[in-house]
Amino acid sequence: MGGDFTGKDQNFSAGIYAMAAKDIFDLLRSQQYSQLDLKVSCSFFEIYGGKVFDLLAKRAKRRVLEDGNNVVNVVDLKETPVLSVASVLNAIKDGSAVRTSGQTSANAHSSRSHAVFQIILRSARGKLHGKFSLIDLAGNERGADTSSANRATRLEGAEINKSLLSLKECIRAMSTNAGHIPFRASKLTQVLRDSFIGDKARTCMIATLHPDKTVWNVH
Repeated sequence: MGGDFTGKDQNFSAGIYAMAAKDIFDLLRSQQYSQLDLKVSCSFFEIYGGKVFDLLAKRAKRRVLEDGNNVVNVVDLKETPVLSVASVLNAIKDGSAVRTSGQTSANAHSSRSHAVFQIILRSARGKLHGKFSLIDLAGNERGADTSSANRATRLEGAEINKSLLSLKECIRAMSTNAGHIPFRASKLTQVLRDSFIGDKARTCMIATLHPDKTVWNVH
């Protein structure tokens, strides 16, 4: 989602983050939205091992709390003002540099965390107008791909799979209009709650599918 890789280097200008930022700034300059005088900022955090870390604040650990209105907040999460696509890309680059990654038998540059990049629109007085949450999920870890890994890597993989399973259960519950949606089952689903519920919430999921027959049985 962040962009194309050339070896270890990533071109952030070619990713979905950059395209979303360009669309936002183009719309803000349009006649329809320019009169609103909205201010743009961004935040960037990762969920690793069931904990939240602020990628724009030297990976400081943050707490996730729910207020009296049932709104989930990442406490003290840093919001960085941005004035252009270029400044958004700089924030992405800075955050990605400290994001947790590692090597597995399946991937030499494997993301070991879920990353959440948010573009936030506020009025001149600071009132929230809208928020775009762009989530880069860590990939599902198969036992066959981590069998030769060390204990720490296997535990990382187990935590990744647990959170992805929680996400699947939340989506399943919403699709069947279940009375209870288990958002609190993981930090991932807890922080994504406002992306799924509410009259104005809209969610889109993008998946990359590999054609190799060795992954056909992965669901």
